[in-house]
Amino acid sequence: MNYFTNILLFFVLIYFFIVVLAYIFQRNLLYHPKENNYFNDKLIVSVEKVKIITQDNIELISWYHEKDLHNHKTILFLHGNAGSLENRIHKINHFKDMKINFLIIAWRGFSGNKGKPNESGLYEDARSAIRWLTSKGVEEKNIIIYGESLGTGVAVEISQFQNFGGIILESPFTSMINAGKDKYPFLPVKIILKDRYESNNKIKNIKIPIMIMHGKLDNIVPFYMGEKMYQLASEPKYSYFTDYDNHMMEYNRKLLETLKIFISSLN
Repeated sequence: MNYFTNILLFFVLIYFFIVVLAYIFQRNLLYHPKENNYFNDKLIVSVEKVKIITQDNIELISWYHEKDLHNHKTILFLHGNAGSLENRIHKINHFKDMKINFLIIAWRGFSGNKGKPNESGLYEDARSAIRWLTSKGVEEKNIIIYGESLGTGVAVEISQFQNFGGIILESPFTSMINAGKDKYPFLPVKIILKDRYESNNKIKNIKIPIMIMHGKLDNIVPFYMGEKMYQLASEPKYSYFTDYDNHMMEYNRKLLETLKIFISSLN
């Protein structure tokens, strides 16, 4: 009996050790600023490299492209949990041929920025970008919030009760709790998770036009989460769901045309 008790105690201790490690290092599992998924992409859209100062005095390296602030909408692009601004060149290059201005920010701890990423910090980064745009004379109604993956959690948070022109969510998750449970079903995610990004509880507070894009082959954020977010969203809402896209959706002719139609509908 003592033998089996000792074996059980051993596995309990091992599991406890794993949980403690997961709690301590969870942000290393969530945020990957040094990951690089794209190589040799060249900027063909002109950008001005600017620095945005947050309220907690962190400088955010950002890229800004201005066509016409009064006659075109301005996209605030909030990227995902991995890589630098250069990893999004293949996307923002396509904005060159659209009637939009854009600002893409690098999160704290990313692209050489100081600080460490966390949920409240990323919310502050995004709100600092909004303040920077409004200081340039961009009206709230002319701003489109674009969230990519992790950035969708930030996009949903800052769009609640706001009068932005619209919001675009690419590969959104319902909450980091649900995403964590999907990836680590053996861990007590709900108990130990620090950064929760509970978009499913917030999306009902968004009353502006919303576009949700997701690929059924997404192997990072399950497709059903994008579907669920669409179900929870208020009208007017639009979807772009594909059978073949993985987590990083292909910026092909169909997707770009869908974006152009959505953006045009906001004018």
